[in-house]
Amino acid sequence: MLKTVTKRTGFTVPYNREKIYRAIEGANSDGKQQMTAKDIDEVTSQVEWDFKDRENVSVEEIQDMVEQELMKYDFYDIAKRYIMYRQRHTERRKAQQHLMETYQDIFFAPAEDSDLKRDNANINTDASMGIMLKLGAEGAKHFVDNYVLDERFAAADKENYIHIHDKDFSLITFNCCQIDLLKLFHGGFSTGHGFLREPNSIRAYASLACIAIQSNQNDMFGGQSINAFDYAMAEGVRKSFRKAVVDEARKSVIYRFEEELFLKEEPFKTEFQAVMDLDDCLYAEQVDSERGKRGIEAIGRALTAILTQHGKPTRDAYLDARSIYRLACADVEEETHQAMEALIHNFNTLHSRAGAQVPFSSINYGMDTSPEGRLATRETLNAIWAGLGNGETAIFPISVFQLKAGVNYNQGDPNYDLFLQACKTSAKRLFPNFVNIDAPYNLQYYKPGKYNSCVATMGCRTRVMSNVNGPEESGSRGNFSFTTINLPKLAIEAKGDKKKFFELYDHYITLCHDYLLERLHVIEQKHVYNYPFLMGQGVWMDSEKLKPTDSIKDVLKHASYSIGFCGLAECLVALTGKHHGESEAAQKLGLEIVGHMRARTDAYTEAEHRNWSTFGTPAESTAGQFQRANRKKYGIIPGVTDRPYMTNSSHVPVYYPIKAIDKIRIEAPYHALENAGHIAYIEMDGDPTKNVKAFEAVVRAMHDADMGYFSINHPVDRDPVCGYTGIIENECPHCHRREIEHGHLVVPRMKA
Repeated sequence: MLKTVTKRTGFTVPYNREKIYRAIEGANSDGKQQMTAKDIDEVTSQVEWDFKDRENVSVEEIQDMVEQELMKYDFYDIAKRYIMYRQRHTERRKAQQHLMETYQDIFFAPAEDSDLKRDNANINTDASMGIMLKLGAEGAKHFVDNYVLDERFAAADKENYIHIHDKDFSLITFNCCQIDLLKLFHGGFSTGHGFLREPNSIRAYASLACIAIQSNQNDMFGGQSINAFDYAMAEGVRKSFRKAVVDEARKSVIYRFEEELFLKEEPFKTEFQAVMDLDDCLYAEQVDSERGKRGIEAIGRALTAILTQHGKPTRDAYLDARSIYRLACADVEEETHQAMEALIHNFNTLHSRAGAQVPFSSINYGMDTSPEGRLATRETLNAIWAGLGNGETAIFPISVFQLKAGVNYNQGDPNYDLFLQACKTSAKRLFPNFVNIDAPYNLQYYKPGKYNSCVATMGCRTRVMSNVNGPEESGSRGNFSFTTINLPKLAIEAKGDKKKFFELYDHYITLCHDYLLERLHVIEQKHVYNYPFLMGQGVWMDSEKLKPTDSIKDVLKHASYSIGFCGLAECLVALTGKHHGESEAAQKLGLEIVGHMRARTDAYTEAEHRNWSTFGTPAESTAGQFQRANRKKYGIIPGVTDRPYMTNSSHVPVYYPIKAIDKIRIEAPYHALENAGHIAYIEMDGDPTKNVKAFEAVVRAMHDADMGYFSINHPVDRDPVCGYTGIIENECPHCHRREIEHGHLVVPRMKA
């Protein structure tokens, strides 16, 4: 009689009849054919009878015998389900083994030798907290894959028909957000570790902008963006200027009358503000401008009133007022410079997620034409130009300059000089990128003077604007999640048959849609207290109306839900023999393919009243993963799988020689279709700082072709000793080092 069972691990445990019974019962739980309790008991007894002469058997032997007995009793459907049950558990054991191997890689392999540890550039996976974050991520993916994900989604992801992004967060949170700082700052906010009052200076505005990004990053898995950075910072400049006026006026009174009447700031501040018209006292770039003159007059009136009240002579009050105003302007310019320099440094040193990650941050600016907004933009560009401590190019925040005719694009526009400065800065530092408010699909939302009506991006390319459930704007909203389709795989399997390709394409668009709804069903059951900053501080649209215990389901209606694609170029080669950079016919088909996805997502929006959108997926790691999988299954196919990476989204392949103007012409029409996000890159050789006009001409060509978001890449050198990044010719501009080898300075060149 059976006494013990040997498990797959080699351990021996006491025999337990109940386990056989429960396994059969599990296979009997659904399906057309059903067993009674008596049937299950009888089959279990028969399995025991088959081993009546043995004291020990293996788990595998018992399971084999269960299958045989089920079929002997004509329970074929249940036997099939039992076999599938065994297979699932076998796959889970293999996955468990894979997870342990992954953990070993995370613990012991250096990041430079491990693809797994290099899949997120802003996480240091050689550091303690980076290792912990990666361990948690891989464990969460294992759990989702093996215990949560519906088999049809899991199979499509495992076989690389689709890629489920950020699977480790799929039971926890959602993607990204555009933060409206003016909304957040008014009245102050809490980070969960203390309340921060409303900022009252440009230094505080810049500092709290970093804290807002850092805090929101801890509630989400994706990037964080400030959609109207210049408008927000302008308010801080105004507050700092008024403080500077009060301070300079106090110093002037003390200096002139050589007494301590107003040595303490608060009494003077109280009296001065009581008699001063603050609305007329605003910063001006030129002291002799109309705004400057109004400010000087306001200061003069206030100073006269205070001096009269204290019995002091007032004959020089207006002369003093001009000096006070001029000095206050200089003070606020210096403070803004320091604030923006600190902001750039802070964004590159802040830690989130238990110290394991630098927040993925981006800022959008260029549209505020007020003197305060212009000052904030100018000093932001100056800080980017200067770089970090050793002259390194700052990676974060990803800086985005918003282009708009009538605002900054044409000579005579109020911010035209800032556009030229943005071109000069980008020619040196790769940033800012440019977003085109004038593109018809962006211009339709633009309302002069309303900063949330300006399209902004999350830096990598994600954007939100249209909203079927509320205000159509960029602020206080973001993307819920996206899933990417492997277009070349579908094309290879279609074997040139376009009808078959579109049948497969439709199937996986539907699958991505269904998966995202499954993911939404989990997250929409969360509460405000699960997102203490994002929802608890009213960052997300309408969340300020919720109580801590309320569900977030209703406010998720403002998010976008995106289906993305990768490898359009390789897909076209597989279908037609040429990509869209080589053939007008391929270009026509490419637009049809992306247009088909857009039509599907628009239809979902109409039918479900949810913001579905089409995404030109940006993830380089996905492009590599898809390519490796395709090559492994289908071998080397010229133009399709013969390179390490497939081409991102709808780009013309970077290796293909093409004129910039032709690349722009070909890629621009896709931007109108990719309403979840897109970007275009143009490569420039040499040092563009020596020909900023040529750089500007490329920006204008991209703008005028109605591209929505674009960047110009160029070679960037890095000194391996001091860390300076930029163009290095005969010597490093920072440390002046010359490292000579065969007559040339040796510097490793970064990929732009």
